[in-house]
Amino acid sequence: MSQNISELITENFHHLRVGERPLFDAADLSHHFRPSQVSNRSDLIPPPQELDRFESHFDFDFDFDLDLEFDSVWHPYWRQVFEASRALHFELVDCAIIANAWIQQSIRTGQFDPKTWPTQAADFGLQKGPEQTYPHQSKELDGFNPCPKDLGLYGVAPDAKWVAKLAELGVPTVQLRFKSNDPKQIEEEIYKSAEAVQGSNALLFINDHWRLAIKANAYGVHLGQEDLEKLSFDDLKLIKKSGLRLGISTHGYSEMIRADKVKPSYIAMGAVYPTTLKQMKTLPQGVHRLKVYAKLMGHYPLVAIGGIDEGNMREVISTGVGSIAMVRALIGADPAQTQVQRLNSLTLEILEQRIGF
Repeated sequence: MSQNISELITENFHHLRVGERPLFDAADLSHHFRPSQVSNRSDLIPPPQELDRFESHFDFDFDFDLDLEFDSVWHPYWRQVFEASRALHFELVDCAIIANAWIQQSIRTGQFDPKTWPTQAADFGLQKGPEQTYPHQSKELDGFNPCPKDLGLYGVAPDAKWVAKLAELGVPTVQLRFKSNDPKQIEEEIYKSAEAVQGSNALLFINDHWRLAIKANAYGVHLGQEDLEKLSFDDLKLIKKSGLRLGISTHGYSEMIRADKVKPSYIAMGAVYPTTLKQMKTLPQGVHRLKVYAKLMGHYPLVAIGGIDEGNMREVISTGVGSIAMVRALIGADPAQTQVQRLNSLTLEILEQRIGF
């Protein structure tokens, strides 16, 4: 290639760069992923002796398929995209996924375009059908029960008292995120939360404790990636059979693809902005990444989370998500009632008048 495709992509999509420079340069890593013989998985994955070194810094795994079959003419482009993605500070495994998707986009369109970031579900191997707007609602795909596309203001509550308050103030979606080492106290808070939303329009999701969520007849359960990995296939079937809706947290391409495999009711994306509420393994994604993520995963209801408040909620919603999750902006407000009502009304207004970002 006469021009440096990697530099061109990096320049075109500089707004997708986040955080500090990666510990390893792309040149140190791309040879482990370059598909010189795409029929051989070992050409896409670092050798076993290298995995510990990489995983200790990047905390990724390869539990989903990175194998692709395409003509060798695309191999140099693949590496250039990989290097550009690394320069934009994407996680290592996400760099391989982006490179794969870009080549699939090129094969589909008949040309390599360094100015078009891949956002088509088919190029990432996702389960969106050609005539299905929301595949998780399709009986054929047999996913989890659907929930509204626009979940609106999503209040995350520390206990049942806050669940009751948010429901009473008209917040449409509420999650109980109660932290305790006491199983009895956890069960009590979940049952109290389920009772608190009765007679309201609030949809109650329980964080983590899916068995108790089923018992309490909650609307749904929200799971992180670690919780998802712990579930067996039988566990997933049990959750689905109960009618419980399933929401899954994601922090980049690899986790979105992993979530898509179980066809949840909604997908949460973040952290959009820095947050002190939880120690994050990944850097804040920012609204520009959120926009390309939302375009890719738009066949699901989407929830943005992480550092969202009144000052930035408009630009977050304008990326295409149908819900914004808030914790401190609601719980830490004084007086809480005025702030909750204001943010709820503002969220509805922005969703109705959504403009491109």
